[in-house]
Amino acid sequence: MTNLTPSTTEPVLDLQLQMLIRLLEEDPGSSLPITLNVPGGVVYGDLITREEWKADWAASLHQVRSVGADLLARLPETVDETVGELLGEEGQRHLPRWIHLRKATLPAGGVTSGVELPVWRGRLADVAGWALGRPSDGA
Repeated sequence: MTNLTPSTTEPVLDLQLQMLIRLLEEDPGSSLPITLNVPGGVVYGDLITREEWKADWAASLHQVRSVGADLLARLPETVDETVGELLGEEGQRHLPRWIHLRKATLPAGGVTSGVELPVWRGRLADVAGWALGRPSDGA
């Protein structure tokens, strides 16, 4: 009899990129310029640690004058605490599944023009290719 139990398959993540992110995590405050090929195009900026991203996320939201800004500033830390409670310390040691950028640019029209974002977070499963460095502005 055939087993008809549904199963979920996950895309194979780039082990080299995962290890690069893990190495970056060992040197807090460090960053690397990187360009990523993602669905819809390219994004480039400075690859940073998850902790740096959380701090930048909170800082950028503290500048927003909105009723919910303080609540949203605590979101990444709250998620980490919840995951830690559910999975324990062992569950948090897996290779990263997310990539974090500071001063991210999503080009629109030209290589160096586009939407600039203070912080950006993306799924590693969506990264089809990457290179260290950023596109040259021709200068």
